Amino acid sequence: MTGMVYLIGAGPGDPELISLKGLRCLQAADCIIYDYLVNVDLLSYARADAELVNVGKKGGQTHISQEEINDLIVERANSGKTVARLKGGDPFIFGRGAEEAEALAIAGIGFEIVPGITSGYAAPAYAGIPVTHRDFSPSVAFITGHEDPDKAESLIAWDKISTSIGTLVFFMGVKSLPEIVENLVRHGRSPETPVALIQWGTYFKQEVLIGTLGSIVQQVHSVGFSAPAITVVGEVVRLRDRLKWFENRPLFGKRIIITRPPEQLEDFKAQLAQLGAEVIAFPTIEIREPTSWEALDEAIREIDQYQWLIFTSVNGVKNFFGRYRLAQKDIRQLKGVKISTIGPATEKAVRAMNLNVEVVPNEFKAEGLVESLKGKVMKGARVLIARAKVARDVLPEELRKQGAQVDVVETYQTTIPKASSSQLQQILEEQPVDLIVFTSSSTVSNLAEIVEPLSLKKVLVGIGVATIGPITAQTAEKYGLKVSVQPSQYNIPALVRAIVQYFGFSKGVVRG
Repeated sequence: MTGMVYLIGAGPGDPELISLKGLRCLQAADCIIYDYLVNVDLLSYARADAELVNVGKKGGQTHISQEEINDLIVERANSGKTVARLKGGDPFIFGRGAEEAEALAIAGIGFEIVPGITSGYAAPAYAGIPVTHRDFSPSVAFITGHEDPDKAESLIAWDKISTSIGTLVFFMGVKSLPEIVENLVRHGRSPETPVALIQWGTYFKQEVLIGTLGSIVQQVHSVGFSAPAITVVGEVVRLRDRLKWFENRPLFGKRIIITRPPEQLEDFKAQLAQLGAEVIAFPTIEIREPTSWEALDEAIREIDQYQWLIFTSVNGVKNFFGRYRLAQKDIRQLKGVKISTIGPATEKAVRAMNLNVEVVPNEFKAEGLVESLKGKVMKGARVLIARAKVARDVLPEELRKQGAQVDVVETYQTTIPKASSSQLQQILEEQPVDLIVFTSSSTVSNLAEIVEPLSLKKVLVGIGVATIGPITAQTAEKYGLKVSVQPSQYNIPALVRAIVQYFGFSKGVVRG
């Protein structure tokens, strides 16, 4: 049976600008064929078993010809696969989507076009430049800066577009900028007309160069401005000083590595990205099931024998109640058990089960919880601590000193993911990294093991270090790292605030 092809506009770069339909088609695809200008973050939405094929074309160097791409799409669809052809911007705006659709029509293969947000207006919008404005420009034209070289003559009517259209937006025009400028000026456009070049529009690495038709070619040459870039010509460019917003965000232009496990990094990543940072996920810890469920299952069977139940992490809550439901236990059986947690996220996870939390320490670490439980856990009380396989023994030991009978059960274990030192080195060499964030001692020690035989201090030289709390900071310092950011409250929102303060006042240790 022949498959189906979806020609999807992935948008200009910001992964949040893909349409809901585009995302749904992407998630359902057996095979994803994607371009150079597609943000690879979108590939994280692909099915685990989906085939990913990069057919990107970069800087005029064709990785694979258009005819070969057409044949590839047809071949995959003929094999019965659902194909997502993921294209930067919009498939039908200088994306050669029509050529691919024609090839599919000739082959008798079903297809749908899923429009995307084009960089033609998205990149200017992210640069604070509207392509139309009642006072400046009643019209806009999208023009290729890279016509088919085999054409006998240009199809661009320079004599008409130069003076009759308010805003001109050129795609793929960096290399041909001298010819574009020459044609516009020769056909009547003033050399004083404002021009903006927007490189990597909507990406965290977006750069904008402002000039005029008379100056822009020399400016591009002087600063080494390169593709991919959109060129905007017109009076609307003057509005950028008033309307720019993307670069004004507090973390714009900062590259930050976060080391949290994959299932816990998305919210943190989103918070930093919303503030303008380019966030690179490099998990140094992986959450897995415990070596055995036996001890936890036994504790759940005898749960009514405990007076206190303590959770130290969201993972502990998740796995405890997963086994609790599997045992077909009634949540009401916990009515007589007092619950305590470390940290607001863990508290929130417990309250989501419609359970009350008796004690949450002000200081989100074991020592803080020990202090908060003084006078509350009576001598002889039975306490169940549901936590990771490997953890500090401060909490159970101190509670035992207070006379409690403490049982510790493993609800999950942490391991080092399959990551290599070379992968990290590649990230560090692509562009400078400004900060690396550690959210537990394990994220630090695991990274140290990943980069062996090199020292962590040597690998991270010149990079700021942020830790979620003092215990993690102590571990980082043990490896020779200097901690620059540590929040006064040991949670993610406070850590984000401290990071913002660090880049605003990056002197000394920030404890926001």
